[in-house]
Amino acid sequence: MRRGPWGPPPSARLSPPPLLLLFLFLLGGAGRASASTSTCCSSCRDRDRDRDREAADAEDAAPRMGLAGDGARDTAHLSNSENCRFSYGVASSPGKRASMEDFSEARIDDVDGEKVGMFGVYDGHGGVRAAEYVKQHLLSNLIKHPKFISDTKAAIAETYNLTDSEFLKADSSQTRDAGSTASTAIIVGDRLLVANVGDSRAVICKGGQAIAVSRDHKPDQSDERERIENAGGFVMWAGTWRVGGVLAVSRAFGDKLLKQYVVADPEIKEEVVDSSLEFLILASDGLWDVVTNEEAVDMVKPIQDPQEAADKLLQEASKRGSSDNITVVIVRFLDGTTADKSGEETEIPSDQNS
Repeated sequence: MRRGPWGPPPSARLSPPPLLLLFLFLLGGAGRASASTSTCCSSCRDRDRDRDREAADAEDAAPRMGLAGDGARDTAHLSNSENCRFSYGVASSPGKRASMEDFSEARIDDVDGEKVGMFGVYDGHGGVRAAEYVKQHLLSNLIKHPKFISDTKAAIAETYNLTDSEFLKADSSQTRDAGSTASTAIIVGDRLLVANVGDSRAVICKGGQAIAVSRDHKPDQSDERERIENAGGFVMWAGTWRVGGVLAVSRAFGDKLLKQYVVADPEIKEEVVDSSLEFLILASDGLWDVVTNEEAVDMVKPIQDPQEAADKLLQEASKRGSSDNITVVIVRFLDGTTADKSGEETEIPSDQNS
């Protein structure tokens, strides 16, 4: 305490008044009477702190999935399908971005008595509206399609366009454009169907090799450029090739101001789920901008836990300086193997990438 001529006189500091002494005496008695209660409360606080610490440790150890689109990591679950055909893990981070526009989805549904695995990565642009909408509605719309089991490819194509149209209607009052990519994987029986719009990507490890099962939709690709120009649009260089000098992907959900040129028609690839199919990687371009298909497969191959593998890829992309949001979904097929008969991992040709 700073002292000076404006402070209390010395006598006031050295000799408390009688009423204050009486108060202190009574207070001391009350303190002695409640000593056992204070000890109990201290023990409770210690126990609560320990419980909170254990809960925080458990949350850190749990699989993580960015669900809110704001960079927060919410706890997700690592799950096997009922018949133990596959397991999955999800990791997501805003990376160097101030906001999180990536969304992801991993679910197992019962459709007409058949267990179906459904996974998706949605990378938003112009805000979170489109990506959040697609996450909430795309796969839910798909499992309601009457031909989901009998003609899955047709159901996927129709559902992508239906969801896009519904979003455009719901978003019609907004003045700012918003859009999203979508890379989804559906496991129905012994079939894996991957559908893609935009520049998120799906890569499988099959027979020990990295195989891209989707194509990044970029405006400078000859067929995409031709389609855009035939519709009356144009592609120009503005830091990268862009539709109308604005958008760096040629297919997307939303983007109503460019909808005539930027379609939501998915390209669909089907693979047989057999013993040669080891795992699937679905990821946003925050991973693929800095990690090649082969490198990603190489890193995942020795890791049996798909959650650990997803975390590994996310950490590697961050370490390599990815400047975008990063989202990774790993689906490991439990019948697949990453070793040959000699017990050694099969090498992936270094020249295979897309």
